[in-house]
Amino acid sequence: MPSYDSSRARFRLADRHLGVLAHLVDGETPPEELTPSMGELQEVGLVGSEGELAPLLRELLDTLAHPLTMVQVEITGEHGPVDHGIVVGPEAVVSFDSWPGEDEAEYVPVEPGMLVWELSRKINLRRGERDAAIPEITRVETTMGTLDAVFTALNETAAAGGEEAVRVAARGAATGADPGLTGPALEQFLDLVLALNATWRVTTAWDGRHEGERATMVRALAAWDCGPLGYWIREAPEEPIMPGQVTPASPLRVVRSTPGEVWEKLTDLLPDKEDLYLGQ
Repeated sequence: MPSYDSSRARFRLADRHLGVLAHLVDGETPPEELTPSMGELQEVGLVGSEGELAPLLRELLDTLAHPLTMVQVEITGEHGPVDHGIVVGPEAVVSFDSWPGEDEAEYVPVEPGMLVWELSRKINLRRGERDAAIPEITRVETTMGTLDAVFTALNETAAAGGEEAVRVAARGAATGADPGLTGPALEQFLDLVLALNATWRVTTAWDGRHEGERATMVRALAAWDCGPLGYWIREAPEEPIMPGQVTPASPLRVVRSTPGEVWEKLTDLLPDKEDLYLGQ
């Protein structure tokens, strides 16, 4: 069920509810398959009996209907992939967070000056230990096929074997897929995969100019959150990745990065005002 908190102008809505609202904003009757969702919105008072929209929705719907910049945050952790995001509109900024296993997301207004803070919250950016030792290996290179092989080995042995058995299986899978991955680089790669808390990718898109013409501009950043081993930026495959672009033979390269460096890279993802195409 959708819900809202008027004191903080926040909403819990599923995509199907947004579909209903989009039709109503355009003066259209939602299709029959959205009738139950329309009823849910009416039940909580966000839509009237004749399809009129509650005034409380104005800022949210105006922002979603006229985005200047879209930010997508894809995080994959223990519970699978979860999508979050931020929509920057002409008058307001709206952030939304999903929850694993639920189809509704929470939409809340955000102050424009807090954009990078909001992005860092979504990826759970942590300051980390200031005295953390820099590892001997700060760059690991292999292939996507090697990573897939290690994940497969982990899935097959995690329930049946202990910690050492899991590492032995992972090492065998890695060396079988990439015989060139040896020594400290191999052990560092295994440490990272075994400590992996989540992977995330942040993508920003906006209407800009390319060679004088209006064009969709995209920037993206991907990283591994390896818990106590810190953040490792994934330099290859290079973002943004197009569908079908990555194969098992594609190079995989991850590089250690400090929380401060991650913060700066998040800041660089956001366009400046002069980067935006505003119809001039």
